[in-house]
Amino acid sequence: MTPNIHPTAIIAPGAEIANDVTIGPYCIVSGKVRIGKGTVLKAFVNILDYVEIGSECTFHENSVIGGQPQDHDFKGEETWVTIGDRNIIRENVTINRSSGEGTSTDVGDDCFIMEGVHLAHNVKVGNNVTMANKTGLAGHSSVGDSTVLGGISGVHQFVRIGRFCMIGGLSKIVKDIPPFLLVDGHPGRIYGINRIGLKRAGFSPGERSRIKEIYRSIFHSGLTFKRSLVKCESTFGKDILAEEILTFARDTRRGIETWPSFKRGSGKSD
Repeated sequence: MTPNIHPTAIIAPGAEIANDVTIGPYCIVSGKVRIGKGTVLKAFVNILDYVEIGSECTFHENSVIGGQPQDHDFKGEETWVTIGDRNIIRENVTINRSSGEGTSTDVGDDCFIMEGVHLAHNVKVGNNVTMANKTGLAGHSSVGDSTVLGGISGVHQFVRIGRFCMIGGLSKIVKDIPPFLLVDGHPGRIYGINRIGLKRAGFSPGERSRIKEIYRSIFHSGLTFKRSLVKCESTFGKDILAEEILTFARDTRRGIETWPSFKRGSGKSD
């Protein structure tokens, strides 16, 4: 079985294209590209050099993958974009190569990246992530598995968002967001646990309650942030959810976002 390539498409010599790939009208595929089985490029898709795409992905019209990083430090070194399997990339999406020899901008599996989204250099996106229209991720930012970003939300460079978060539309994210949280605002603020998302994902009532208690211990203890992490560790021991949250919090470079709805002494977590 040979690839289904429209006669108006331009495929450079050297491109590695699986046998059952479909490439639509007026697409351009550069030579240093690998495309996995079952992937579809619709019309006017541009896949530039140093891009590796997995299987069964769909790229919609006018998406541009592999553009050089918009970074003053980039000096033409070999860097990549790597995209996993079963991703949907909608119209006008741009995903830039990374900056720094041997590095890559990475997208996992089963992501839904909607119209006009921009992923900058050195971005890391996990599995099953949804990004609504016009979302932008600045350089070196990252998004964990199964997180949802609402439309026209923006993520500052080097900011990390944990897994199973829900980021409201039009939010401005300038500090790290630990896992399992609901965030909204300009700048974004934490407003609670992502209960609906966790329930849909199969987290048990006990796990959801434990996550709430872990965050109550961190944000609502009345202690300084560093001391609250120590207290949380002593309280929850080797609990796997607590370990994930504490590891994320300790690794922060940008700082952890605040939870303004909490009133000290009230005992309420949202």
